[in-house]
Amino acid sequence: MDSASWTTGQRVVVTEFAEEPAEALERNLTLVPMPSPDPSQLGTRDVIVRVRSAQVGWVDLLMTSGQYQHMPTPPYTPGLEYSGEVLWTGSDVEAGSLPIGSLVFVDGMLAGPRSLGAYQSYGGFATYAVAPAEAVRTLPAQLSLDEGCNLLGNYETAYHCLVHCGRLQAGETVLIHGASGSTGLAAVQIARLLGARVIATGRSAEKLAVVKAHGADHVICLRSPERESAPLSFRDQVKELTGGVGVDVVYDGVGGEISLESLRCVKFGARYLIVGWAATPNVARGKGGRGAPNANMLPTNLIMMKSLTVQGCPTVLATLHNPALRGPRLKQILRWVESGAIRPHVSHVFPLSEFREAMRAKWRGDVIGGAVLHP
Repeated sequence: MDSASWTTGQRVVVTEFAEEPAEALERNLTLVPMPSPDPSQLGTRDVIVRVRSAQVGWVDLLMTSGQYQHMPTPPYTPGLEYSGEVLWTGSDVEAGSLPIGSLVFVDGMLAGPRSLGAYQSYGGFATYAVAPAEAVRTLPAQLSLDEGCNLLGNYETAYHCLVHCGRLQAGETVLIHGASGSTGLAAVQIARLLGARVIATGRSAEKLAVVKAHGADHVICLRSPERESAPLSFRDQVKELTGGVGVDVVYDGVGGEISLESLRCVKFGARYLIVGWAATPNVARGKGGRGAPNANMLPTNLIMMKSLTVQGCPTVLATLHNPALRGPRLKQILRWVESGAIRPHVSHVFPLSEFREAMRAKWRGDVIGGAVLHP
C-alpha cells in the first residue's frame, strides 16, 4: 500500500507518571493527532500495523503511575497488545511471511510498552504502531481481531501459573480468585482443559454466570448487598464443596483480605500461587517511586502448619530469566486456539476517543474477560 495514501490518525499519550492511575486518567493522558509512520525512518525488519483493536489491560493502568516493574519512558502510547492489518514491511522481512493487508496480532513481550528496547513507545492505543517482524503474528482464523489482542498475555499468564508453577494435575481442585478478570477467566478455561475441578470466586453474580459458562464447576459470590459490610468469608463454602478437605491449588490474582481467607481453604501440602494483587494496587509508590511501602503480608504460621508451597508467578520476569519457558507454552496455547478449545471473552468495546471511560471500566472491575479500544 502506498504510504502517500495513509491518513493522519490519533494516539493516546502518557505525558508523565501520576501518583496513581485515577489521577493519570484525569491529568496525564491525552489524545493527539498522529502522522502516519515514515518508512524511510524505520528499520529493515520493522512492520507498520494499522491498529484495529487494542486490549485495555490492568497493566496499562499501573504503568500510568510507574507502579509496574517495566516502565516505558514518557511520553509513550499505552496498549500492551493489539491487532490489526499490515501496511508496510521492511526489506529484510521474509517475502510472503506478512503480506500487506494481512490480519495480525502483536506480541506484547516483543513490542509495545511492556517490551524492552526500541519499541516501548509504540502502544496499541493508536491508529498506527511499529513492531519488529518477530513480534507480529498472523491472526488465527478462529479468532476475531478483538479476541486476538486478548490472547497472549492472558493465557500465557494462566498457563505459566497453573502448569509451570502450580503443576496442576487432572482430578485436583483449584480455587481461582478474580475469575471474571482477563487472566482469571483464562485460568478457568485452562484448568478445565487440564482436567482439574474449578471453584471460582468473584464479586458479581452476573459476572460469575459468565465464568460458569466458560467451565467453572462451582462459583462463589464474595459480596452481595446484604453482605457488603460483613467480613469476607468463604472458607465454609470451599470446605463443603471439597468434602471438608480443601483445595489442592489456589490461583490468587487479587491479594489483600482474600489471601488470608484462602489459606484457610487449602488441604495439607497445597500450592499457593501469587499471580497479582488487584485488590491492593498501590503496593508500590506512585510516580515511578517503586519500592513496596504497602506490601501485602501472609501469615507464616498458617503456611507452616499446612505445609504450603507459596510461589510468586511473575510470567514476564520468569520468561526473561529463562526464555526456554516460552516456546512450549506458546505452542500449546496456539494448539488450543486452533482446536477451538479456548477463545478469549470480550465484554466491552469502546472507540479510541473514549479511552478514559474504557480504562475507568477496567479499573472499576466492570469488565468480564477483556475490553478493547477501536482506533
